[in-house]
Amino acid sequence: MLTETIEKKYLAAKEEYAALGVDTDEVLKKLADVKISMHCWQGDDVRGFMAPDQELTGGISVTGDYPGRARTPDELRQDLEKAYSLIPGKHKLNLHAIYVDTDEKIDLDEIEPKHYEKWVAWAKENGLGLDFNPTCFSHPNSADGFTLSSADKKIREFWIEHGKRSRKVAEYFGRELGEPCVNNFWIPDGYKDNPIDRLAPRRRLMEALDEVFAEEMDPRYTLDAVESKLFGLGAEAYTVGSHEFYMGYGLTRNKLVTLDAGHFHPTEVISNKLSSLALFSEGILLHVSRPVRWDSDHVVIMDDELQEIGRELVRNDLLGKTYIGLDFFDATINRVAAWVIGTRNTIKALLKAMLEPTEYLKKVELDGDFTKRLALTEELKDFPFGAIWDYYCAKSGVPVRAEWLKEVEQYEKEVLTKRN
Repeated sequence: MLTETIEKKYLAAKEEYAALGVDTDEVLKKLADVKISMHCWQGDDVRGFMAPDQELTGGISVTGDYPGRARTPDELRQDLEKAYSLIPGKHKLNLHAIYVDTDEKIDLDEIEPKHYEKWVAWAKENGLGLDFNPTCFSHPNSADGFTLSSADKKIREFWIEHGKRSRKVAEYFGRELGEPCVNNFWIPDGYKDNPIDRLAPRRRLMEALDEVFAEEMDPRYTLDAVESKLFGLGAEAYTVGSHEFYMGYGLTRNKLVTLDAGHFHPTEVISNKLSSLALFSEGILLHVSRPVRWDSDHVVIMDDELQEIGRELVRNDLLGKTYIGLDFFDATINRVAAWVIGTRNTIKALLKAMLEPTEYLKKVELDGDFTKRLALTEELKDFPFGAIWDYYCAKSGVPVRAEWLKEVEQYEKEVLTKRN
């Protein structure tokens, strides 16, 4: 609710930013156009509804057993609606292939658009877009740690078919919802110990992907993305789909190149890669996560790297060619709260970046006045960013500051605790 106090603080902050040449009203209009793709798998611990009792594989590990995990598509949608009601703006939902909503008994190489019709109907009702991901893990055909790069032709053919069908589903989402569905391909393939032949699996992966992507798809409806990883549990020594592999593949095949914040060496950051990749790539898909020592997919917090990602996107005007999705899963805390915390923080980081006098700072840098550059960027840290954020939340009809937590706690009491 927009109160007199919130508005008064906003007007005072607006004056301070105006002195720097920043129009906060225009900034909030721009922010409202940004869509974050919130990931469905936080709500049910990456189990899905195709084989929910299947053991997680592919280096994926979810810890904790907090009460209230979604067990059905309807429960998951109910939880998502609660989360979206506490987040300013209109956004997207990122689905994995295993989140089918059907009474049919099907496998991954049999999925069709009809198996996701209820998700599309729900997305229309809630004014949301949908993104998609083939699920190349936690399946008998990924048991040896290899999928699209497997030396077994039958295994490869299974995953190739899954990839082709995933693209059909993604195209269906885009046609029905009127905005492109980003379809992200990630596979866990690799060796635990040092391989003799690093080239052959990568050649097989390249050829398999070429077959998956052989059919041209209308970019108005779907965009393909390819995602790298440094290593995973069980693939510590060698990952077939490395950053170098997928950057080369994406650039030569006109695919979006995915950068996941947790998929690199602990001393690397994806914020520093954005400007280089933007010069050459068709586009970028970001998976915003928080690694702690490894790709542990912690809930996104307002840390230095998140803020640096926001700055790079805004300072370099990359929001038009960058698709932002979230990727974390934590079962030690309330799952709805995890969504809200991570998504609100991602939006906050973008807002904070938009409140910089970017063009002026660029001029200062070009003039070689590095003293002023440092002084101003440090002073900006003390500007009343929080008053702008509170106003944006209130104008968007969502709770201000920690007020949202009360709603989540009430929801937990009335809904989540009754599931166990």
